[in-house]
Amino acid sequence: MQNEDIGPVAPIQWSAIDTLLLDMDGTLLDLHYDNQFWVDRLPELYAAHHGTPMHDAQALLTDHFSKVAGTLNWYCLDYWQQALGLPIRELKRQYVDLIKMRDDVPPFLAEARAANKRIVLVTNAHPDALALKNQHTTLESMCDVQYSTHEFGACKEDQLLWQRLQAKEGFDPKRSLFIDDGEHILDSAQRFGVAHLLGVENPDSKLPPKTFSRHRSFDNYAQLQPIIQA
Repeated sequence: MQNEDIGPVAPIQWSAIDTLLLDMDGTLLDLHYDNQFWVDRLPELYAAHHGTPMHDAQALLTDHFSKVAGTLNWYCLDYWQQALGLPIRELKRQYVDLIKMRDDVPPFLAEARAANKRIVLVTNAHPDALALKNQHTTLESMCDVQYSTHEFGACKEDQLLWQRLQAKEGFDPKRSLFIDDGEHILDSAQRFGVAHLLGVENPDSKLPPKTFSRHRSFDNYAQLQPIIQA
């Protein structure tokens, strides 16, 4: 059931927030790169490599994706490299020109840092995928710390991740804002007790916006500014 209070993002009470917990792909970076590779290019690459008809390749990948969605394997390059018999890391590098930071992110993060908010990137992406994004953007310099959930042995859909992340980072869930483009992941953070949650409506610049039914959302970081110092 949709919460009656859910709607466009309201002014943020920045004095109540110390830590920004931020997703990467679709939240800080344009999801177009990942969608292009995994949805559009990978079936072609699989079909060509294995001599499989394109229709069969698409069906096989769709079925395999559905079986591991919501688990750490979904995000694991090692898993897909072995399961598909493809040099996934090398193939992803062929499309690095599509890796882009959202234009509205640098001003937002600069203002957050000036306001003494701790900026914590928390991505389900494999460490090698995170490293690739850092090579082709200035994202690393804008964060106080970056975590791939693989180092915790659980993805953001799993409460174990939040427990282990909180133990390592020491953030106060009640004084943290978590931003992600996946509503089910926002649900997971909410179950853990993160008090401030926002969804990103336009993770892929080439696709129509998303609608969130259980959490407030926005389409431009300028809507969250100005950020005041606590």
